[in-house]
Amino acid sequence: MAQSKGKSPAIELEVGERTVRISNPDRVYFPARGETKLDLVNYYLSVGDGIVRALRERPCMLHRFPEGVAGEKVHQKRLPHGAPPWMETVRVKFPRYNRTADELCVTELAHVAWAVQMSTVEFHPWNSRRADTEKPDEWRIDLDPMPECPFDRVRRVAHVAHEVLDDLGAVGYPKTSGGSGIHIYVRVEPTYGFSDVRRAALAFAREVERRAPDDVTTTWWRKDRDPKKLFVDFNQNARDHTIAAAYSVRGNPEGTVSTPIRWDEVDDVDPKDFTIQTVPARFAELGDLHETIDDNVYTLDTLLEWAARDEREGAEEPPPPED
Repeated sequence: MAQSKGKSPAIELEVGERTVRISNPDRVYFPARGETKLDLVNYYLSVGDGIVRALRERPCMLHRFPEGVAGEKVHQKRLPHGAPPWMETVRVKFPRYNRTADELCVTELAHVAWAVQMSTVEFHPWNSRRADTEKPDEWRIDLDPMPECPFDRVRRVAHVAHEVLDDLGAVGYPKTSGGSGIHIYVRVEPTYGFSDVRRAALAFAREVERRAPDDVTTTWWRKDRDPKKLFVDFNQNARDHTIAAAYSVRGNPEGTVSTPIRWDEVDDVDPKDFTIQTVPARFAELGDLHETIDDNVYTLDTLLEWAARDEREGAEEPPPPED
């Protein structure tokens, strides 16, 4: 990998029909192995079909690291200044502050490359699309281990979640989080609002907890959770809550990647094995394991019936999320 020696000359890359200028291509972004800004751009180009599919037409928050991941992280909702005219956005509103933001809306790979030029490392899309940003079409199951929860427990709970999805007739698409957890995505009909999708996700989480009570918690307040258990984070389906997309790099020194996996890989997977150094070869061999996600759309009706049942039986309702 190239090493940073001050500012390096800018280069131009042809990305589809666009020309993207990359400044400071030799700036080291990932100190563990010395990968640079240009290495990061080339990583995203190598998984182009996958990252565009994960982001396509979704409002997208950017996690930018202007000095590399060892430096300050900037959470960017608005498209950065200086965007070329071919960049696309979607306007979203934040009712709590009575403000709007024109967020990046990826429709082609050059949009991703330009965002990386602007020091983006992580891409965090909404679970709705610009056709109607208030109607999610993606239900996200976040298996979030507490500090003392071993990864073997994450694996066990992933299998329980898979079992519940099978019982529901839903097709789940798993991926590593790029950290210590596992995410599972399910396409849903964009007919419900965020509150209903979150309510359905909570009903699912409670069912997983019923089947694996020694491993799982749905306790709302973090301070009240058993630190050895796994939290099924239903709140990731709330409005304007985002998690790293499939194929998004994470902002850590090793440059780990949130990577789609097969269900038969769950028992052996080690999330630390998936980095910007290793994932391109995996993608070249396997393609995008989430390629068929849009072909398997699930309706939330059964989960909302479960939610109503739980509420009738006195299940405690967590506080509503803030906008």
